[in-house]
Amino acid sequence: MTRARQDRVLGLLLRDGDWVTASALADALGVTPRSIRSYVNAVNARVAPGVAVESGPQGYRAGSDAGAALRAGGDTGTPRDRLHTLVRALLDAPDGIDVFETADALHVSPATLDADLARVRGLLGGTELTLERSASRARLRGTEGAQRRLLSKLAHDEMDAGSFDLTALRRTLGEGSVGAQAFGPFKTELVARLGELGWFVNEFGIADVVMHIAIAADRTSRDRPLDAVGDAVGQRPTHSQVAEIIAELSERHLGVRLGSADLQHLATLVLTRVVAPDGHEDGASAAASSSLDPEVEAVVREVVTAAAEEFLVDIAHDDFVARLALHVQNLLHRAREQAWSRNPLTRSLKSTYPMIFEVAVFIASRLQQRLGIPLPDDEIAYIAMHVGGRLERSRRADQLLTATIVCPGYYDLHELLRSSVDRSLGQAIEVVGVETRVDPDWASIDTDLVLTTIDPPTATTDRIVRIQPFLTDADVERVQSAAGRIRRSRRLARLRAELERYFEPSAFVRGFDEAVGEEGVIRGLGALLQARGVIDAEYIERTIERERLSSTAFTDALAVPHALEMTASRTAIAIGIADPSIPWGDGRVQVVALVAFSESDREAFQTVFEQFVEVFSERDSVQRIVRRGTDFNAFLDELVAVIDG
Repeated sequence: MTRARQDRVLGLLLRDGDWVTASALADALGVTPRSIRSYVNAVNARVAPGVAVESGPQGYRAGSDAGAALRAGGDTGTPRDRLHTLVRALLDAPDGIDVFETADALHVSPATLDADLARVRGLLGGTELTLERSASRARLRGTEGAQRRLLSKLAHDEMDAGSFDLTALRRTLGEGSVGAQAFGPFKTELVARLGELGWFVNEFGIADVVMHIAIAADRTSRDRPLDAVGDAVGQRPTHSQVAEIIAELSERHLGVRLGSADLQHLATLVLTRVVAPDGHEDGASAAASSSLDPEVEAVVREVVTAAAEEFLVDIAHDDFVARLALHVQNLLHRAREQAWSRNPLTRSLKSTYPMIFEVAVFIASRLQQRLGIPLPDDEIAYIAMHVGGRLERSRRADQLLTATIVCPGYYDLHELLRSSVDRSLGQAIEVVGVETRVDPDWASIDTDLVLTTIDPPTATTDRIVRIQPFLTDADVERVQSAAGRIRRSRRLARLRAELERYFEPSAFVRGFDEAVGEEGVIRGLGALLQARGVIDAEYIERTIERERLSSTAFTDALAVPHALEMTASRTAIAIGIADPSIPWGDGRVQVVALVAFSESDREAFQTVFEQFVEVFSERDSVQRIVRRGTDFNAFLDELVAVIDG
């Protein structure tokens, strides 16, 4: 556990890239600041005389050797490393291992190894493997495919501790594994060859597939080929071509000749996980369209239409439905293989675009009901990427700020300036007027921004930006900063008005018993809203169901549990403050906001949801609110103060 917490500190510092106080880190891990200091000392010792974590008056930040420290310590001394070594030993020994000999090899007592074997059993859930124990021997029983899924699980565990790379793969397969050579030239050539077939390659999934190829090569070299598998996915015309490419590259780069079952399985993984048709290649696009199951497409269209109506988002378009349907069809095949795709952007998508992620959760929930496929967070994140791409096209125009250029006429100077502004800032602002007088009527200019080459007669406000007649890089930066401030102030002003309207003063709790868990907290806060007639018992149960789909811990400090359907009698928010932090999902939180939305406030959902999460994504703001929010009035005062800046 201590090693895991040390890695968690490193991960947080690497992700933030800035100074973080010991108190903030302690809140994130649920420990004391003194413990954080000991963890920092320990991780620095891994790379001595290097520096993994820098210390200073502002706290801690990742040092130049942070990445190396995260990957260091691959020996068998820690429980986690020992567990992985034990699993590899079991996988490599068809007849099982001798418990006492293995304990000696790992320099632990037989009792400790027995405890490790119990932890191995905990890893076997969903792998179709069983651990048998007879006298001094322990053995894994199950198909070769199931054993490979366990290896994949170990590799993903290494990914959770740090970025997935060659070092992580070697720790999983062993330093002598031929599969550990699978990165580099193999991946580069695989991507190039797939491109020649007319396919875009999903870089988020390619490393995961190469990992499976590495596992296949490693197991084949140990005379453990894959059992026979079913027919190729959808009998795609390119299936045999992909299999031939994998066969050729494996033999040339790894020196391993893969069997037909392995090649068929790996080609299926490639076609269902890392490629999408290139619109410029008619053959590939037509092949993809012809292989799309009409039933899947119909279900996706129905679910997308429901999501568009529920959240008032512009996603019900034919091109969006077609792309998502192809993704869902591939997802169905991955579900049958129990080969889920990892997504390195899951955490950032959830914290940065909570509204988009919420739409994706809704879609995933309906797909799960209609198609019977469980969807982990990483798969939901891929759906969120589809949703975000569609909404980005729709929202660009809505985000434009209007601007007036004030530039006294001299030949065509004002026209040149407008052209420069459009070219450099056209994605952020829209110029709707140009004033060429030396003495314009400043009071009548009502655009969001005023870009002026002359000084205004009154004190400069945030919306008036002084620029040069010939636009400079510094001018562009000043305009972008001003535009950002205006957007943020407007968003937060809307949020303040909404929150003051929706907060329920009697539904405020400070302090939670960690033992009650997420569901206990939801039931406690939900009961307060139920007592006010805002929601009923069924709404609370549906909130718990939503939480089980995907954690609502959208930041390192905030969880926003809620039901997917907006059935409250009125919109209200119950607030819980946890000091110290409590476990939630894969992390810990300090603020829990149970939000009950009513049908009539559907349009307010986006404002409250996205901006509320934005406020609590700033660590300093969270600490201020948590420390000073001793009762509801104090909490609201601090929240408003943070919003007002």
